[in-house]
Amino acid sequence: MSHGGVQLAGESSQQRFQRRWPQLRDPHVRALAWLLDAPDLMAADAPCWQGRIATLGPVSEDVAGWLNRLQDDPALNQSLHAHMERQPSARLGRYAEKLLGFYLARQGQLVAANLQVRNNGATRETLGEFDFLVKRPDAASGAGLEHWEFATKFYLLEPAPRVADGDGMSPDAFVGPNLADSLGRKMRKIMAQQLMLSQHPAAAAVLPEPVVSAQALVKGWLFYRDSPDDQGDAPALPPAMGIEPRHCRGFWCDVGGLQARAFPPGTLFLLLPRLEWLAPARAPVSRGLDLPDLLTALAARFSLEEAPVMLAVCRASVTGEMLEVERGFIVPDGWERRAADSARHAVQRV
Repeated sequence: MSHGGVQLAGESSQQRFQRRWPQLRDPHVRALAWLLDAPDLMAADAPCWQGRIATLGPVSEDVAGWLNRLQDDPALNQSLHAHMERQPSARLGRYAEKLLGFYLARQGQLVAANLQVRNNGATRETLGEFDFLVKRPDAASGAGLEHWEFATKFYLLEPAPRVADGDGMSPDAFVGPNLADSLGRKMRKIMAQQLMLSQHPAAAAVLPEPVVSAQALVKGWLFYRDSPDDQGDAPALPPAMGIEPRHCRGFWCDVGGLQARAFPPGTLFLLLPRLEWLAPARAPVSRGLDLPDLLTALAARFSLEEAPVMLAVCRASVTGEMLEVERGFIVPDGWERRAADSARHAVQRV
């Protein structure tokens, strides 16, 4: 099997992942394979990032073989699960950091993870944290360390009509499901603050070697209003936004929009907990919901919390499992109006 990273024409993110990793079933291994193999969210060659976007590059045959062993070798698999169970967190970002840290350590590239920099004064307040300090043998970094700020992000585009012609389009139009974040705000913080940490005088006290490169490594999914799949109606984004054209895509809609969508007979639905948001879903059919049960579950969720819900649209396989075909956020009533306000205010603050 080739692991060169080529995406076939008309192939969705889910189809690509299942084609390349059909044998992976362990949830942690699938999530790590997605982190290593999925397209970056930001385009490394976009001028707006000034060369400050990190990329892991294609998955080599050696790494592909290691991922297979990570699932099938009991001792190696146990070491991964033990690593993930130490100081467990419900935060998806922390979960992803632990997975990538495990990989970098096993590849002999990790120098430090989550290294904090503190003020030298009496308060000893935390000034910042290096997500990863790495040394890659194939990187022309010379004598020194690479600093990576690592993020896994999920944003919904609001409002979609402005994208068609790119007029005034801003990364702040991509808002987080909880509306507390936007793609533009996140990238400004990374570029202007987090990647500058090594230049703070207090950083010298904790750095084992000088930092010669500081870059952002960003993975994730972007969601488009009523866009059914990667090759569907999702609009092209202006190149000036700096978003990787091959990024993983999904749809978003409200419950009425969900009911209006045409699903093939036998379609099953899976509500995804936050820690299952990375790789396309693969789960027992017993976890699946039909459309009436899904609508009941959504009504119950929205009665407790007015927050979007991540949904995997699945098909049953001959192995008694269900595989994700597409994914989307289902938003509660009123969310779209609040999202538009959030995007508009974010642009005004820039």
